[in-house]
Amino acid sequence: MIKRFARLEDKTLFSKDIAISQTKGEKESKKSYSRAYEPYLKGYNVSLDVKGLKLDSFEFSKIFEEGANINFFIGGAYGFEEEFLNKTQKVISLSSLTYAHKIAKIVLFEQIYRGFCIKANHPYHK
Repeated sequence: MIKRFARLEDKTLFSKDIAISQTKGEKESKKSYSRAYEPYLKGYNVSLDVKGLKLDSFEFSKIFEEGANINFFIGGAYGFEEEFLNKTQKVISLSSLTYAHKIAKIVLFEQIYRGFCIKANHPYHK
């Protein structure tokens, strides 16, 4: 459905390093996500983190005014290192709840579609 508005590419960057680090603790988990994601920090970057801004759908839609290449990064259960968050242009929160990556991705994709509908004055968002 989003094809009429934008090209969306989904990359899953879950590695052995991330899987192992999550069993070791918070610091190791955050560090492993930073290592995996840093090479992809190009264009306008948005991190999803529980400490991020709480936006409504209209505020979220304004992200798409920032440029053609926008990357969204979903952190682990412990979130991201502050250093990684500081390298992104925006830090947002989908909820105060912790979601599995697959659920967070579905919620994110729906909000991306809703954001483009808002920008295009399409009735979907109502």
